[in-house]
Amino acid sequence: MTPLERVACAIGFQEPDRVPVYPICSGVSRLLTGTSYYDFANDARKCADSLIAVTKELDLDIICTLTDLSVEAEDFGQKLDYPETEAAHPVMDERLITCTKDYYKLEPIDVSKARRMNVHLDLCDILVKEMGKEYPIVAFVFGPLGITSMLRDQASMYMDIIDDPDAVKHAVGAVTETLMDYCDRLIDRGVHAIMFDTLFSSASIMRKSMWVEFEGWAVERLAKHVHDKGCMVMIHNCGNGIYFDVQIEAMKPEGISFLHAPDDCKDLAECKAKYGDKTTLIGCVPPTWLPSASYDEVVEESKKEIDLMAKGGGFVLATGCEYPANLDLSAARAMVETAKTYGVYKK
Repeated sequence: MTPLERVACAIGFQEPDRVPVYPICSGVSRLLTGTSYYDFANDARKCADSLIAVTKELDLDIICTLTDLSVEAEDFGQKLDYPETEAAHPVMDERLITCTKDYYKLEPIDVSKARRMNVHLDLCDILVKEMGKEYPIVAFVFGPLGITSMLRDQASMYMDIIDDPDAVKHAVGAVTETLMDYCDRLIDRGVHAIMFDTLFSSASIMRKSMWVEFEGWAVERLAKHVHDKGCMVMIHNCGNGIYFDVQIEAMKPEGISFLHAPDDCKDLAECKAKYGDKTTLIGCVPPTWLPSASYDEVVEESKKEIDLMAKGGGFVLATGCEYPANLDLSAARAMVETAKTYGVYKK
């Protein structure tokens, strides 16, 4: 099977030849091509070369276009810091939104003139043309509330939600309108799926009812729009106590990339039993553990997750969040080799 066929089979809740595998090798891929983090984020050709290199080097099954979480925020006008060895992030003391009145100033932007989003669009175009016949190309998009938090800061935004909820909702609405256009352009590039990062939809960040009120309606609209265009929807959320129930209800995702068991499941076994026929489970090797883990320990962890979640398809072995950007690839190799050997489905 090609990686595209393998993943399609798993998403269809069938057992392919083996478990698909994808350690989320984003920033670390730049080490294979000697690309700076700035160029990885701002040069579509260099970023594509890096992602293609790591895909071929490790024999991965998915190509996801995560570069950093600030792509959309920078186009809205947020000033970023570009460190040499880590992903770009907002300049902490120079936020675009400095008070509740500023939320009301935020309006949808013209995606055709949005520099970072167009770099991402060019990246997707390259990957689809050069790799898309054999590999699923998954475009990564930060969710509306996450983008809004990049323009403010999270702690202040939480207070603003209490003090002036309508202001925050206005900004989320403006971001959502922009993302509708952005998603259209991504789909036009031929990506197989769009993965929305719904960072706030977990018990570690906010109440379930609060997430539904402040972002649920927005991502429901986005997901329906993407599905109506014939493209798959995926979710990434590495929060503790992720809200599978309301996200599946709102977004009907083909897959969820996650790190911790959902809030209504005591463990991954219950997660598989409860949600394994509703969406593809993508995870859940802890990336922060990998730097201290031996090769054999990663193999054992991968085997455990295959045992828990692979039966009947609907599973991709992956890290629960991005693979450490400056770590060697031995842990990723351990995951891939385990999927290729231990993860073979017996017909």
